Amino acid sequence: MSRSDTERAIIFAGGRLGGWALELPAPGDYLIGADRGAEFLVRHGLKPDLALGDFDSVTEDEKRLISREAKLLLACDAFDKDWTDTELALREALDRGFKRIVAVGALGTRFDHGLGNVHLLRQAHERGASLTLIDEHNEIRLCADRLLLEADSRFPYVSLLPLSLEVTGVTLSGFRYPLQAAALKLGWSLGISNVLEAEIGTVDISSGLLLVIRSRD
Repeated sequence: MSRSDTERAIIFAGGRLGGWALELPAPGDYLIGADRGAEFLVRHGLKPDLALGDFDSVTEDEKRLISREAKLLLACDAFDKDWTDTELALREALDRGFKRIVAVGALGTRFDHGLGNVHLLRQAHERGASLTLIDEHNEIRLCADRLLLEADSRFPYVSLLPLSLEVTGVTLSGFRYPLQAAALKLGWSLGISNVLEAEIGTVDISSGLLLVIRSRD
């Protein structure tokens, strides 16, 4: 399915969610609720365009409510699936042609799930799409060549961490601590806690995959 570059899918997963997440959807966004993320949407009066998952984190009454309110429901067996509910949601968004995808509730108390969802940034990139993970304290994106960052008072810190074994040619413009054609290796903390001081900053790399994490305390 072909979609324009301006169309956006927002995945509501079952991790940390709050009122801040309700401020993200805009008219025309395609809303996907993954398991408890679907319950969060319907509880706050938003109808998911798609609700999916094994729904093992909701009650039977909540599942019936989701089934009634969602425009489309895709339920799967908890013991007969290969992917997490968040990955299922991402794959559905990609299969529906979305190139801009945001995931909220993809980070939470389960570090294994959170780290696995960070790795989904690579899958989206390999499918020609951009995925952004957002929670109340973090915004995580992937840079494979150049990334422009607009100043955002919500997230004063910018950290750069390799997702590949090495990232080369890392050059920063508009940051307090500049880098020029630097190399960052997996396991190094050199890129943590920079600060964007210009209205627009740029991150350029020559090779590899780089996590760009904007955060606040």
